[in-house]
Amino acid sequence: MSARDDDPELSDDALFQSQADRVYAELLARVGESAPQPRLEPTRRAAELLGDPQKAFGMIHITGTNGKTSTSRITESILRAHGLRTGLFTSPHLSRVNERIMIDGEPISNEALVTNWDDITPYLKMADEQLVAEGEEPLTYFEALTLLAYASFADAPVDVAVVEVGMGGEWDSTNIADGQVAVFTPIALDHVHRLGDTIAEIAETKAGIIKPGARIVTAAQHPDAADAIIRAAASNNGTIAAEGRDFGLESATVGVGGQLITAHGIAGRYEEVFLPLLGDHQAQNAAVAIAAVESFLGGGEQRIGEDVLAEGLATATSPGRLQLLGIEPSVLVDAAHNPHGAEALAAAIGKYFDFRELALVVGILADKDAHGIVDTLAPLATRIHVTQSHSDRAIPADELADDVEQWTHETVIRFDTLEEALDAAREWAGLEQGRAVLVTGSITLVGEAIDIGRDQGWAL
Repeated sequence: MSARDDDPELSDDALFQSQADRVYAELLARVGESAPQPRLEPTRRAAELLGDPQKAFGMIHITGTNGKTSTSRITESILRAHGLRTGLFTSPHLSRVNERIMIDGEPISNEALVTNWDDITPYLKMADEQLVAEGEEPLTYFEALTLLAYASFADAPVDVAVVEVGMGGEWDSTNIADGQVAVFTPIALDHVHRLGDTIAEIAETKAGIIKPGARIVTAAQHPDAADAIIRAAASNNGTIAAEGRDFGLESATVGVGGQLITAHGIAGRYEEVFLPLLGDHQAQNAAVAIAAVESFLGGGEQRIGEDVLAEGLATATSPGRLQLLGIEPSVLVDAAHNPHGAEALAAAIGKYFDFRELALVVGILADKDAHGIVDTLAPLATRIHVTQSHSDRAIPADELADDVEQWTHETVIRFDTLEEALDAAREWAGLEQGRAVLVTGSITLVGEAIDIGRDQGWAL
């Protein structure tokens, strides 16, 4: 019996929302993203059963430690402004799983999500049965989600997909597709329990996305990371465009609602183009995105049209990244979840805002470098509210609070829930001019803050 049989008055939107919730529940029933399987063959075999949808479109594949999502979103926006029908696959989502699979700049509709999932489910079950018979785990959450994204892109259909790696690169399930362009944002230490405990090891895993004959675009890298990328490119006859040598950001000037950037790409120079994102790191992400688009559209020899780039950058968004969520008082959210990201956040706060006092609302996941994040962000704070998200990976608030007090030698305020921490922080910030609230430390915390702001009516 269908949901409509149960309730004939159910609207189409409500019907598909209910079914989309069912799809998400079925994904969550699989092994979660916190325990990815270092394997590629099961995803590849399942894709073959689906008719290899990943071969139906061109692709730009993006990996790195920080800036992957923003760079992916800027790249997709420029391609869409160029007139291409685009797909975008990013991780994780802030509020709804639909956000991860974008078609032409919009989250996949509930109807398309449900239809495509129901179409591929019988084939996923066949793959699961074969894996279990071989003594392996069934397809994981991320493996199944990747297959859903590729099937959705093929069904749309899209001309090009911008695909963000979930973790690493070589054995990430997105790597069953061959990216004509492989993009590397800055590589630093993160996920060391999965990828290796040195930058060289991590970069070697990430360099696994480079395919034969691919064009490679890389942000400025630690020498060990650069060496790993160079070796992988050489073994695959790839061509590298490197920031600082072949392209780069020349200047970024603070403007109303964003910044004016001047960058030289691989094929041209672009002067004072408006980017509605804050932070020097976002300007650098834009420079990488420009080079990636030049590489995809014309092999690095075709300049992007001025009107196309102006539209592409002006319409770029990056939710949860230095996002002003509310005013009176000002509430900022940022998904910085490692020391490198925290450093970029701290620099941006000092450059783009003149807050006199700041309440830091922080919650961090257990597999992250909490000490490094706190050391970087604590000097910004007048007071620190420690809490936790609903993620089962979140460090318990009391445990994190004890650590923060030990690391900073300051008294912190503990809250069992983010909502309580936000209420107290907003109340404090509203007492005097020049105060603001910053929510950071994990993507899950930021996603919950966005939901709370929307539900309480104070989000923009």
